[in-house]
Amino acid sequence: MHWINWAIVAVYLTIVVFDGLRRTRGTTNIEGYFLANRSLPWWAVGLSVMATQLSAITLIGTTGQGATDGLRFIQFYFGLPIAMVILGVTIVPFLHGAKVFTAYEFLEKRFDAKTRSLTSFLFLLSRGMSCGTIMAAPSVVLSAIFGWDITWCVALIGIPTVIYTVLGGVQAVTWADVKQMFVIVGALTAIVVVLIMRMPVPLDNALEIAGATGRLRVFDFSFNLSETYTFWSGILGGTFLMLSYFGTDQSQVQRYLAAKSVSEARSSLLMSAYWKIPLQALILLIGVLVFLFYTFTPAPMLYNPQHSAQVQQKEPATFAALEERYSSAIAKRELAARRASAELSDGVDMTSSSALFDFRSADSSVNVVRKDALAAAGRVTGEASRDVNYIIPRFVLDHLPLGFAGVFLAAVLAAAMSSIAAELNSLSTATVVDFYQRWFRKEGSDAHFLFVSKTATAIWGVFACVVAVYAANLGSLIEVVNRFGSFFYGSILGVFILAMLPRTKALGAFVGLLSGMAAVAAVSFGVPSVSFLWHNVIGAVVVVAVGTVLSVGGGRMEEPRTP
Repeated sequence: MHWINWAIVAVYLTIVVFDGLRRTRGTTNIEGYFLANRSLPWWAVGLSVMATQLSAITLIGTTGQGATDGLRFIQFYFGLPIAMVILGVTIVPFLHGAKVFTAYEFLEKRFDAKTRSLTSFLFLLSRGMSCGTIMAAPSVVLSAIFGWDITWCVALIGIPTVIYTVLGGVQAVTWADVKQMFVIVGALTAIVVVLIMRMPVPLDNALEIAGATGRLRVFDFSFNLSETYTFWSGILGGTFLMLSYFGTDQSQVQRYLAAKSVSEARSSLLMSAYWKIPLQALILLIGVLVFLFYTFTPAPMLYNPQHSAQVQQKEPATFAALEERYSSAIAKRELAARRASAELSDGVDMTSSSALFDFRSADSSVNVVRKDALAAAGRVTGEASRDVNYIIPRFVLDHLPLGFAGVFLAAVLAAAMSSIAAELNSLSTATVVDFYQRWFRKEGSDAHFLFVSKTATAIWGVFACVVAVYAANLGSLIEVVNRFGSFFYGSILGVFILAMLPRTKALGAFVGLLSGMAAVAAVSFGVPSVSFLWHNVIGAVVVVAVGTVLSVGGGRMEEPRTP
């Protein structure tokens, strides 16, 4: 990569790290370290919440998802606005008014210590794994650029990020997120402009061609539990997932607990409700445009350069045969696409375009060859070879003008560092407040608890690095994160729903939580065809049902007590 691109990366990361450390000065207690003394403005909290989601995973995994599968993934977020409105009038005032450090403290005030500890433990497990997946995303980029082993790439990202997080706090993380948000949107806009300018056919014709493959199809109204991205899974499963993520996940709750007031906390959540879906649609559209770009420009048979090199080295005859089939298929696809564009410009109706029919056929042939190539790569390397995460890095490095690759890489690295810092900070908060302070040492100096918090951050950083090495080869990283979360989120949400219902008891909450996790595990392993989005619904419903039955005849709900 050109030195100018590296200079852009170095300058941006220096600014982010320096400003982050500058903002940590004077932080001498855990309320300042974890909650910024509850002083952050709503717009900064809102941008921080969005920036955490628009992480390196979004830039890499979601764009790759758009290139291979189109816009259907946007249905995943249809429940987000509904969830934000519900949270704004329910759990936000509950938690903000209780003056807690973690969401799980509230559960002890409402139920008992074991319910709090179990719920917090499930959060730590799920978020620790997700944090590793977030770290894997930029590691994939570095691996694609330099051909380095993924382990060394994880170490390169993870070690400085852990150091920065140990020294920082939630205030530093939040203001880094604000800058990150502008850089990410700027990088995405630049990529869109370059893709449109380099499209060899009119943009409307190109989109018609993409539509012929189904990539512009947004809505799927089929009610199929095995299909992940449908309107109903997004509205129902997505709402439950978003309720749990934004309402009970400490990495998000910690943001609005740091806001100045309940009204500002609500405003920060509504920002995501307004802007998340349009931004996600833009990112997926970039993936579709990359697919179109490679329709008219020769695309790699395998986007992962390491896997491609290993197949060529170990099975040269197989690789040569695949390359011959692939070259023929993409040549036919390009020819059909250009003919289709000419017909569309001449006013030929899309439904009667023979060229579009030929294009769909050729595109299917390309996909068949790529499937065979991925199978060969998996056989040779012994790794799962779904190279969707390498599509956008290869495009950026091979085709963006000088300087643009540096901006994109800076955005990816900064997004990763900021998101990882936020995750590690919340993991440290839950570890220290829900376990160390609760069970081991209730009293101590601020200096002592700060030291313990920083130690916990370092430990979770090592754990995330280990997970990252494994997660890099699991397929679409954006799906991996949501699969991890969906295994736990529904059951955790169910406990918080019980906490806001009258007459529910501690026994019902605890047993309900165990039952919800057991139900999700049974469906996940016993009926794997059921999409992970429905796990959120199953977990929440089982927890509430079991908890309510076991609480029949109990006393009224106690009001949360302010510590």
